[in-house]
Amino acid sequence: MEYRDPEFSDRFRRHEDELKWLYYELYHSDEKAYAGFTEMLYRCREERPESLRAADRERETHPDWYKDRRLTGMQMYAGAFAGTLPGVRGKLDYIAESGVNCLHLMPLLESPKDRSDGGYAVSDFRKVQPELGTMEDLRELAEDCRARGIALCLDFVMNHTSEDHEWARRARAGEKEYQDRYFFYDGWEIPNAYEQTVPQVFPATAPGNFTWCPEAGKTVMTTFHPYQWDLNYMNPAVFTDMTDNMLNLCNHGADTIRLDAVPYIWKALGTSCRNLPQVHTLVRMMRIACEIVCPGTLLLGEVVMEPDKVVPYFGTVQKPECHLLYNVTTMATLWHTVATKDARLLAHQMRQVFSLPREYTFVNYLRCHDDIGWGLDFGFLRQFAQEEVPHKKFLNDYLTGKWKDSPARGELYNDDPRLGDARLCGTTASLCGVEKALETGDREAMNRALRLDGMLHAFIFTLSGIPVLYSGDEIARLNDPSYHDDPLRREDSRYLHRGAMDWEKAEKRRKKTTPEGRMFAAVRQLEEIRRKHRVFDPKADVWVLDTGNEHVLGIGRYYCGEQLLALFNFLDQPQKVRPGDEKAYTDLISGKEGDAGTVRLEAGGFRWLLHQF
Repeated sequence: MEYRDPEFSDRFRRHEDELKWLYYELYHSDEKAYAGFTEMLYRCREERPESLRAADRERETHPDWYKDRRLTGMQMYAGAFAGTLPGVRGKLDYIAESGVNCLHLMPLLESPKDRSDGGYAVSDFRKVQPELGTMEDLRELAEDCRARGIALCLDFVMNHTSEDHEWARRARAGEKEYQDRYFFYDGWEIPNAYEQTVPQVFPATAPGNFTWCPEAGKTVMTTFHPYQWDLNYMNPAVFTDMTDNMLNLCNHGADTIRLDAVPYIWKALGTSCRNLPQVHTLVRMMRIACEIVCPGTLLLGEVVMEPDKVVPYFGTVQKPECHLLYNVTTMATLWHTVATKDARLLAHQMRQVFSLPREYTFVNYLRCHDDIGWGLDFGFLRQFAQEEVPHKKFLNDYLTGKWKDSPARGELYNDDPRLGDARLCGTTASLCGVEKALETGDREAMNRALRLDGMLHAFIFTLSGIPVLYSGDEIARLNDPSYHDDPLRREDSRYLHRGAMDWEKAEKRRKKTTPEGRMFAAVRQLEEIRRKHRVFDPKADVWVLDTGNEHVLGIGRYYCGEQLLALFNFLDQPQKVRPGDEKAYTDLISGKEGDAGTVRLEAGGFRWLLHQF
């Protein structure tokens, strides 16, 4: 079929055979549904503003633009950061001053205040939360970001809708067409059969995977919370309409779409309903849809699982799925290393990451909006007599400050005493000890805490991929316990690190003697060094150095005549390591020169040593 738009026709023709084959395989050769899907793609293309089409053309000539070592991301809730979307526009100078050129706004579409799960229960995919602004405000923010060279990332909640969504309301009223968009059952026989194989996401706070809907007189699948109804992607109308909703966000200026909870989107009785093959078919078709309609847009997959489950979401070089994935296991392993002072598990995990194809691009981060779940390689840890349940308890005790001499100040999330399991919440600064040091007025403790905080940031800036800051980490923001006083939030400890930006504290970034100023200067220095030196390029060779010291992690990088030795000391005492490298090196932080025969590291400190051939 030929379309009036030659660009659309060329892109569609390039992908048509694969798209039709995948669609027909998944939806049983439903010609009418496929025609509706392709018509939707063309309509979305017609609706795409010319300014975004021009950006598409530019990025098609530079398809690896998102692999640039000069990118730094920041994740935030718009309301917590600046109140509204126009408020965020008014703070773009601060974002630029922070060295950030990739801005990730957490869920901002309409959702019920009392049943939102932090915005992940969307009641209308075409409206912004009224208190944040309008879709026009979103478009204007995206335009301002683009003018400043800041790429905008938006969340797309695709596994479920709010029970207040129009589809859910009509399903509750008994309309079969809309019940077929979810998983409705007349009784509990089939739901109980699902429960035999499907894990629970929140066993303590939202047990089970199904909820009784009294208005419909049926049970409905609710994997996450009772007010989040799982969508049935076996219904082609769901896939068409949800892809339409995603492309609408792209047409409002999103440069990246974060696919929330993507492993869960296909359900099958007798399985775990996680990572099923059909999920990859759906994601591949969404990638194709973007390449046809808005080829300048990226897909970021939220796959919070063990590494062997994460990597397949990149797809293959010939048939890619997500452009970007979260480096979630590294984040969890890093905090494990902070608590244990033992870098061997982190070195083991880094070897796995460094062995992956360089085409794979990870988002690297210390903290995010969510909790820290202990998805560690316990098979590896058992050789050190570390068993899963007691080790998780130690990690949580240490990072909540219960362990003797721990400087950390975190809180547990979704504690399940029955399983001896819990996850962890807290800002980076509070987990590093800044909060405790302020409480005690201990200057040396503050120095150690800020040094550790800076070292952890240096670690994520050392890795290939996109380093992402959680808003406030650049000024050593502390935990916000005020959520305990909010009846809508007090049961969700994740709000401990989702507090409002303190702009009075942010002003202190200009004073280099304050914790805010010291942290801000440290992060900016890391960003500038990374942008200056090609050794941080994603094409670099990267390897784990043998430091001969279980407390010190070593990473080597080489590219275009530059070699970097990056050393990280997790012990709260100074350490010496002997890489045995007699070449002349420049310390990128201090500017001093020397060799790497013997290297001294401060407690909780790091060194970036560069040799230029």
